[in-house]
Amino acid sequence: MPLITVSMYPGRTQQQKDDFAKVVTKSAAEILKTKEDQVIVVFKENPKENWFLAGSQL
Repeated sequence: MPLITVSMYPGRTQQQKDDFAKVVTKSAAEILKTKEDQVIVVFKENPKENWFLAGSQL
């Protein structure tokens, strides 16, 4: 059962998340040879001030 976690800034619409989850689910099922109803997609929305790259805030 694949679990795919997507971390991103807040602000995407529910429709954008729905569309993304559908595409990722379909691709994961095809590539990983599993059924779509076995793929879980979780969105974690973290404020931009919590993101750092090479020690510097993005």
